[in-house]
Amino acid sequence: MNDRSGQLMAAIESRTTPDAGTRLELYRRMQACRMLEQRAYDLFMQNLIKGTSHLALGQEAVAAGFGVAMRDDDYSFCTYRGHNHTLVRGASMTGILGELMGRECGLLRGKGGSMHLMDVEKGAMGSYAIVGAHLPIAAGAAWSAQYRESGQVAVCFFGDGTTNIGAFHEALNLAAIWSLPVVYVCENNLYMEYTPIGEVTAVANPGADRAPAYGLESVLVDGNDVDIVYAVATAALDKARRGDGPSLIEAQTYRHGGHSRADPGKYRPAEEVAAWKERDPIPMYRQRLLDAGIDAAALDAIDAEQAARVDKAEETARNSGPPPLEIAATDVWADGSSTWRN
Repeated sequence: MNDRSGQLMAAIESRTTPDAGTRLELYRRMQACRMLEQRAYDLFMQNLIKGTSHLALGQEAVAAGFGVAMRDDDYSFCTYRGHNHTLVRGASMTGILGELMGRECGLLRGKGGSMHLMDVEKGAMGSYAIVGAHLPIAAGAAWSAQYRESGQVAVCFFGDGTTNIGAFHEALNLAAIWSLPVVYVCENNLYMEYTPIGEVTAVANPGADRAPAYGLESVLVDGNDVDIVYAVATAALDKARRGDGPSLIEAQTYRHGGHSRADPGKYRPAEEVAAWKERDPIPMYRQRLLDAGIDAAALDAIDAEQAARVDKAEETARNSGPPPLEIAATDVWADGSSTWRN
């Protein structure tokens, strides 16, 4: 451990309450995520979203907390459960729904689908369907930022199951020895697809308990408390920008539904699901804001604003056609073509 060990947890403990504008923005982004994914679920049930999708209903505080804390030119990398992480970077809600529905108005003109969202102009550097694949890529983006002295930080989100993948350990080790400006965020929702993470992992906290092996601070936070997530995100981003190296944060959270839309999630105890839904990050935060004196009318206006955004995005996506056949063999390689190059 270096001589700055403990600084992230200290930042959480000494945090001040964000100003009202920041708190309203945190609420706005969580509500946008929730409404978008609820609509995605409805469209899937109407057979308008093909294949499958992986929703993060219940995990909105992690995406929103980091989304508000990050700089516009920072990079984010996420998993196939990446709708929220893409949205909070400023990607178009219409583009996301259109992509899920396979329409030309989608972020990737309907060619990528739910598990491959990307908006490079917004710093959303992709969703990755291969577990753990994006952790070394995030290290590469951080290395680029370090080399260019740009002050940018790469933030990489992944699930608890990824901590048992070799790429997790390789990326953490490289980031630590090169002191890269990267923040690794483990969203521990307790289940590695259908398997409780505790049944297949030698430590209780798969991210936080392994951090000291790479000389990093052990950071375990409540991933359903958006104020705490925002505080630790701000501290970790500031640390990276100062040149003090990477961070590994484990945020404990819970998905309300199954692993994917093909999974009813019956393997989870009913009382466990009920207990976590009592800690739903959005109504919990709404009540906190009301208790802090924020007018209910302001929160109601945000709810109405986001509901209208989702309605408009769905309407646009429904009216957009499928991608034209002639683009099927484009954008396979970086030069925009599909021609193999040795």
